[in-house]
Amino acid sequence: MCSKKGVEITMSELRIESWSMPAADLGPEDPLPPLRGEGVFLDMEKIPGIPDEKLKSWVNGTPSNILPYSRQNRFTRQRRPRDFRVAVLENEFLRATFLLEFGGRLWSLVHKPSGRELLDVNPVFQPANLALRNAWFSGGVEWNIGIYGHSTFTCSPLFAARVEGADGTPILRLYEWERIRQVPFQIDAYLPDGSPVLFVRVRIVNPHDRRMPMYWWSNIAVPETPDTRVLAPADSTYRFDYRQFDVISLPKAEGIDVTYPSNRTRAGDLFFHIPDGHRPWITALDGEGRGLVHVSTERMMGRKFFCWGMGHGGRHWQEFLSEPGRTYIEIQAGLAETQMEYSSMAAKTERSWLEGYGLMEAAPNVVHGTDWTQAWQSVEDALEQLIPRAAFDAEFKHGMEWADKPPVELLLRGSGWGALERLRREAAGEPPFCSEGLVFDDESLGEAQSPWLSLLHDGAFPASEPDKEPRGFMVQAEWHTLLEDAVNAGRGANWLAWLHLGVMRYDAGDRDGARQAWEMSLEQANTPWATRNLAVLAWEGRRFNEAVELYVAACRMRPSLLPLAVECGRTLIDVGRPRDWLELVAELPEAIRTVGRIRLLEAQAALAMGDFETVEDIFAEKPVVDDMREGEKSLSHLWFDFHEQRLSAAENVPIDDALRARVRREFPVPKEFDFRMASDETALSG
Repeated sequence: MCSKKGVEITMSELRIESWSMPAADLGPEDPLPPLRGEGVFLDMEKIPGIPDEKLKSWVNGTPSNILPYSRQNRFTRQRRPRDFRVAVLENEFLRATFLLEFGGRLWSLVHKPSGRELLDVNPVFQPANLALRNAWFSGGVEWNIGIYGHSTFTCSPLFAARVEGADGTPILRLYEWERIRQVPFQIDAYLPDGSPVLFVRVRIVNPHDRRMPMYWWSNIAVPETPDTRVLAPADSTYRFDYRQFDVISLPKAEGIDVTYPSNRTRAGDLFFHIPDGHRPWITALDGEGRGLVHVSTERMMGRKFFCWGMGHGGRHWQEFLSEPGRTYIEIQAGLAETQMEYSSMAAKTERSWLEGYGLMEAAPNVVHGTDWTQAWQSVEDALEQLIPRAAFDAEFKHGMEWADKPPVELLLRGSGWGALERLRREAAGEPPFCSEGLVFDDESLGEAQSPWLSLLHDGAFPASEPDKEPRGFMVQAEWHTLLEDAVNAGRGANWLAWLHLGVMRYDAGDRDGARQAWEMSLEQANTPWATRNLAVLAWEGRRFNEAVELYVAACRMRPSLLPLAVECGRTLIDVGRPRDWLELVAELPEAIRTVGRIRLLEAQAALAMGDFETVEDIFAEKPVVDDMREGEKSLSHLWFDFHEQRLSAAENVPIDDALRARVRREFPVPKEFDFRMASDETALSG
């Protein structure tokens, strides 16, 4: 038996501990509503090869923005020691650690007899711009619900509670109210006595009288080694490299065995075609045939393998998310065959399934042999020994006995939005949206919910000081009706009520109504909030001069707000007014002016003005763009554009394919500026 703090663990246990690591500051949420979509960096409609049915599902299922959520985009890269609150499940075979304050992520899974860590455990907490709300961090197992992309909860706490099974087995229940789909979900994790597998039982409930598209993927980070091989019970796969989508046979394509991440030059995905009725699983095994295996009941049919690729940009991304020398891959499992589609949930139904996580040990000579079918079948045989399919399916059914059981203890509270919805439904005489197994109590209500409570109970939305950052956006139809009725009746028709009403109208597709609301808000208080929102409307309407004037006015009202300065700078450069941006940059506070993203925008504007010296000076500083977006190539584009224009001016030669090719030969992108997703970018692309 292994021991913890000198105490032998001989039976299943759940406890709360601290996990210490260097951590960057997440920062406050962005007060600007995310009107311009930023959550997904790919335009699927422009990628060739995606089957029509999958493209249609993605287009119909993915909203244009992440409202009502706010963006988490004010993090830094300065780290200091921090203690994280974690829940630990442990039995004699496994020790599972969950980061409660950050999406309930399964952070570590240790196989105690061997002492082997089965997951990639990032030694630091470092957000980067990869999630729906911007901030995301790598490592562990992330639970993604609702819409395509890294979850809105990935950097936010979930509710955590202790539940007890009929035999006394402790169960860690993680749950929340998801506000885009407006559904509750729960994750029940447990380690029964003697189990070599961590069980994770997931349930999503659709409480509405309408069908809805649903998304779930469990993203599992595991170590990347030179001899790691990813296996699943499939003979073909969809290959997606962010440029095209095609079908290939396994294990080789163009003479390369794609099941080894060390062979992959580009970042990309493989979505395995697991036959209907076949037991779904995926594993990543090292040269000795050992590693984590993930298995589930059939409801969770999708399996994916993601790697960053061996290119300079992919290697840089790995270090940008962690520390030098750290590498990982992801093996993932979801409700649909690919992440470009949704699983449709009928009205008044629920989806539930069971996942299992454990150590896989298979014969290395077979796992790494040339016979692909024999390789994955040997893993499947070992999986049947680890946890037989019949026993696993029986465990899933057994979980129905306590799925609705109330917690015996709340360990951590999430947001107050579930409690607010509970109170709204009670006031409207509507049925509850969840069972007693999920406790959304009044103590979870906070400042963000306070004005909506006043609207519900007093019939009016309270005002606040105009210089206070707004928060707690709401776009749910029932709340929209309540606020419209209150404002139209003259109850609480203040600047803040009009601001929120404009956001609601905007999300509902009523652009004229949104403009009217924000103009009414400005009549009562001249704020950067309504001014910026009107700038977005002007931009969408291609009234670019108006958008520029509004953005500049908003930025001058709140020059210390980094997200506003970034939006303003991008807009000025996009409409061809770099001089105006450079003049505005000079007015910004030094703390904002020196941020990496602002320096990048300044360099782009300087290049547009032909000021090569300023661009060269900024490159010499090696600015770090904290919020570099996955798939973004702005730094490499700027690098190449700078050298092309500099050489063209110095040598009086045109910028043609010959010059572009020369620049790429003579001036390769420095590592610190290279975020490209592949080493085989076409010769003349950034």
